[in-house]
Amino acid sequence: MRKNLKKIILLTMIVFSLTGCTKYLKDDKKVVKNELTGQNLASNILCKPEAEETISTYEKYNFDLSELPSCENLSFNNTKYDGIWTTIFVKPLAIVIIKLGQLVKNYGLSIIIITLLIRLILYPITRKAAMQSENMKKAQPELQNLEKKYANKTSQDDMMRKSQEMLMIYKKYEINPMTGCIFSIIQIPLFFAFFEAMNRLPAIFEEDFLGLQLGTSPIIGMQNGHYYYIILIVLVTLATYFSFKLNSNATMAPEAEKQMKMMSNFSIIFIGIASITMSAGIELYWIANSTFTIIQNLLVKRGKNKCVKN
Repeated sequence: MRKNLKKIILLTMIVFSLTGCTKYLKDDKKVVKNELTGQNLASNILCKPEAEETISTYEKYNFDLSELPSCENLSFNNTKYDGIWTTIFVKPLAIVIIKLGQLVKNYGLSIIIITLLIRLILYPITRKAAMQSENMKKAQPELQNLEKKYANKTSQDDMMRKSQEMLMIYKKYEINPMTGCIFSIIQIPLFFAFFEAMNRLPAIFEEDFLGLQLGTSPIIGMQNGHYYYIILIVLVTLATYFSFKLNSNATMAPEAEKQMKMMSNFSIIFIGIASITMSAGIELYWIANSTFTIIQNLLVKRGKNKCVKN
């Protein structure tokens, strides 16, 4: 079943990637950058830019902006069909970000609010995933004893008995390994939808939030002398570290657990390094999303501890 699920996820991502991803404005095969933010400029933007620097850059490369709606008036009625991925995920998210941004008077705040609202909607699913992690920790002693019991038994009958006993332990502690997979299936397209929406909405990458330009990455900000952008790198790394730490479980054999810890540390370092070149808008999403995960896992742990005491 897991193999089939992986195939479905892979095929889904391939279909989405071929139907409406961000395309970049190029000059002799070199991607054109926004002179205002240092961001790579998308050639399939959803609405017109407003900053004169951005408009002049597009016009310099003979890009026709006349058929595009203004970002304030962006809707399904005034945009062309641009593939399944854009129609189902990117465009609805972009429209919601724009409309809420107009309501709260800032697109950066809109990104944070929408991220938290989506996580609240998904809370019943994500809470189950967090509870699975806690249940796996409770099952750890029995799972380790099971590993010891069948350590030197490799026959097909022994492996079948081991699998049956493991399923009994899972049933005892109400563990469903597929719950975490469902959460991953939801999270992956959401992240890429935010990434696409922010790349293709000039209103967002031209906006400021708390002195941070949403289309500017920390490395560009620091190159321009704005060293306070380093706070984004720190927050992304810390949020990732604590979300990974609270979501981990110690249900594996020592060697496997060591490998998992190495993978987690590598992921944290990789994301920390990647955050140097991520736009501030994407990093706001990442920080808000990871912070929600941290708070959720803390609440689940506290609830489990109260149940144990009672």
